[in-house]
Amino acid sequence: MFRTELTPLTVYHDPHGCHKLPLDAHVLTNRTDRPVTVYGDPFCLTPGLVVRPGYGAHVAPGSGSFSA
Repeated sequence: MFRTELTPLTVYHDPHGCHKLPLDAHVLTNRTDRPVTVYGDPFCLTPGLVVRPGYGAHVAPGSGSFSA
């Protein structure tokens, strides 16, 4: 998870379930071997955007979540 140029990347090793995005998250990169879904709410409840393995997506700072 890319946040800013001043912070190291956040890596979720083999994520399962719903994860709230860090407040300053900017880009999610899917380095898993399965699709990841990005949501606009912090609880993985709203319709989401599917990010295929090897692809990424911009995320809105301050809210949101992802599930794998």
